[in-house]
Amino acid sequence: MGKLILDAMEKVGKEGVITVKEGKTIEDELVATEGMRFDRGFTSAYFITDTKSQKVEFEKPLILLSEKNISAVQDIIPALEASTQMRRPLIIIAEEIDREALAVYILNKLRGQLQVAAVKALGFGDNRKSILGDLGILTNATVFTVKLDIKLEKATPEMLELTSSITITKEDIIILNGEGSVDVIAQRCEQIRGVMNDPSTFDYEKEKL
Repeated sequence: MGKLILDAMEKVGKEGVITVKEGKTIEDELVATEGMRFDRGFTSAYFITDTKSQKVEFEKPLILLSEKNISAVQDIIPALEASTQMRRPLIIIAEEIDREALAVYILNKLRGQLQVAAVKALGFGDNRKSILGDLGILTNATVFTVKLDIKLEKATPEMLELTSSITITKEDIIILNGEGSVDVIAQRCEQIRGVMNDPSTFDYEKEKL
């Protein structure tokens, strides 16, 4: 195991994240995947799918990204219907989620009618918009913004792209192998590196990146 961790550190470098997951074989193996991690966990422990590890773990979930507040269940009925019809879990990442809407998601989860989890978007103001934008680039999902002339209740399945897997704990979320364009992701990574290496960039700005 120690050698695997050392190999992982060499492979991902200082920009990568190392996670350990329970496998389906007796052999330990190292798998390198593209993804993103940020410090924001699930909004309710009722979303947990693995009580032993206290995590939410979904394979091939749909992802809804919203810069807007989700104040009513009606706002995301199309997303819930798409999740049910496609038999895929649904991850909701939004600026704010009203208690009433959150209660409905939890109730559906407890009844076994829907695999769903909600996460409050990280950051504030422009930084939050930037993070949601990066998630959109990684997953190829539409980010519903105030400027976008499409309301949440008009969302289509194509706007809720699949990602390979998502793991959410109380503290953070890890999204792996999104459906985003490799070239666009690479361009964004280079842009971030440029900002990080710019002497005029303040330390607190680097921390946000």
